[in-house]
Order: sequence, then structure tokens, then C-alpha cells
Amino acid sequence: MRHRYKVLFVCTGNSARSILAEYILRARAGDRFETYSAGMAPRGAVHPQVLAVLAEQFQVDAGDARSKSWREFEGVHFDFVITVCDKAREACPSFPGQPVTAHWSSPDPAEFLGTPAATLRAFVDVAQQINARLNILTAFRDEQLDAFALDSIGRQHRHGQPHSQR
Repeated sequence: MRHRYKVLFVCTGNSARSILAEYILRARAGDRFETYSAGMAPRGAVHPQVLAVLAEQFQVDAGDARSKSWREFEGVHFDFVITVCDKAREACPSFPGQPVTAHWSSPDPAEFLGTPAATLRAFVDVAQQINARLNILTAFRDEQLDAFALDSIGRQHRHGQPHSQR
């Protein structure tokens, strides 16, 4: 049996971006990656638009998703820890085992203020940005998965900003 890489996606509230990354990667490559998400200051609930976008855009059921603290994973050995917001990058704790770390900043769609249609568009745009990054991640062969490769995904793939931020 092949080794499954343990991946933790970290953001501030663990209600949108990190949940999107966790569930999209799990659906796409769950046989290769064991995925988790957490927040520095969890909001306590997953944003309903996240569940809708995952279901409608990616055919992913995330009904069991929950907003949780990174402290739940203290002592867990991850292969990769990826922050998806700037605040989490600044405050992300160290995890045991020296995991490969990377930063893939995305704007927080939960902070977008606009019409319901524009708000949905912001969530879809961020989900598509995360999905594009995950497409690149899953294209790497195991021997190519290192800190430079993962961090370069976040630096090089910046299109797909939410409509409100263009």
C-alpha cells in the first residue's frame, strides 16, 4: 500500500478557504493525500456558501465538515502544512516532524459584502483558485513534493481572485 501524505490546511477561521482545500483535495486525491483543516481562531461553523460551492461546483458532499482549532492537531505529524491566509501564516504554530510548509494566500470570501449573487461569485472564485493550486499539487510526482514546489504553487498561481477584488 502506498504512503498517504498527511496535509493540513490552515486559515484564520476554518470556515471557508481551508475547508474548501481540505474537501477538494480529499475528493480528488484521497488515495494519495489524507486531508485536514484547522483555524487559528475558528469561527465555530462552516460557511453555508462553502457547502453549496463544494456540492454544486465540485460534486463534493462536505456535510461532515466542521470548523476546528489547530490545537486539535497538536502532536500530529503532518507531511505538509499549507496556510491559505496571511494571518494564519504569521501565527501558524510549529508542528512535529518538520513538515514541508507552504503559503497559498487567498482572499477570504466570507468577508465579502455584496449581493447574494456577487457573494456566491466570490466563493466560487476562491474555490476555483484553490482548485487550480490543487491541480498543480496533484500533478507533482512524489519525489517532486518539496518546500520549493509547494510554495511556488502559491506564488505563481494568483489569478482567480474574487470578483470583488479585481
